[in-house]
Amino acid sequence: MERRDKINYYLDIADTVSARSTCLRRRYGAVIVNHDQIISTGYVGAPRGRQNCCDLGDCVRERLQVPRGERYELCRSVHAEMNAIISAPREEMIGATMYLVGREVSTGEYIKNSVCCSLCKRVVINSGIERVIIRDTDADYRVIEVMEWIMNDESISGTRGY
Repeated sequence: MERRDKINYYLDIADTVSARSTCLRRRYGAVIVNHDQIISTGYVGAPRGRQNCCDLGDCVRERLQVPRGERYELCRSVHAEMNAIISAPREEMIGATMYLVGREVSTGEYIKNSVCCSLCKRVVINSGIERVIIRDTDADYRVIEVMEWIMNDESISGTRGY
């Protein structure tokens, strides 16, 4: 029996977490791990007590055909990364790894060139997380050192996320 490697194991868990997402456009799941222990998970969904897009049957960004990476103020949801960070104590996130998986709701395919949006990057930086691993295919992924986000300040260059 061949065992799944540890990184894909955690990415598989993030993929399962993403199934709880309530966004009509994209499903994301995040898992924060430190010292081989899951600290927290998060998925895309409206703030507690508010209706989700899946319940309303409407996505404003989809209806207005807002491109990826723009006009997040129109979105009802809190991103998976933020929800995972909100649910974790900061001292347990220092030096941790976040595993992130995104899928298109319409096709179920992994989101190509997925990356955290600019706001999520700032929250990840402040959380103390050291690296983010993002799934590209069932077995392939990218490892992003958070220090790269600090050194390459996108607020100056205008780089967009998901």
